[in-house]
Amino acid sequence: MKLYLCFVILLALSCKENTVNKGIVQEVTQVSFETVDYEGLETYLENSNASVHVVNFWATWCKPCVKELPHFEELGAMYKEQDVKVILVSLDFPDQMERLTKFIKKKNIRSEVVFLDDADANGWIPKVDPSWSGAIPATIIYNKDERSFYERSFTYEEIEKELKLFL
Repeated sequence: MKLYLCFVILLALSCKENTVNKGIVQEVTQVSFETVDYEGLETYLENSNASVHVVNFWATWCKPCVKELPHFEELGAMYKEQDVKVILVSLDFPDQMERLTKFIKKKNIRSEVVFLDDADANGWIPKVDPSWSGAIPATIIYNKDERSFYERSFTYEEIEKELKLFL
């Protein structure tokens, strides 16, 4: 019986996922993300429910993107109870999946990560927002009634101020 109990405890510990529980962050042990083309990404950009979505376009090779990622992580944790969903859309290159996976684990990324694998950037960039030059970081904040696009990096205070306009 003791052996069975030890096995169950070890199994539970090895399967732990990324969670925030009363300020205690558990380590990310399993990394998973969806790979989509632009058509698949549209569902993340046009959700019609009442919650607020914060969609950040970034890449592991983009220093300003990496610098601001903790702000999006904090935002997602702080506003989870208010139904704010943070989605991180990776624009890393398809041959860098291992790098992306290691980065997510090393940085303990808890937000939902989506990998955009669509080579037709000239086709999908203006669909995301007509004013977007394609530079990253870039962020969209939207709810069922309004939408804003930002082609810039943020401090925590700046992104929180913009988010509050949607709550």
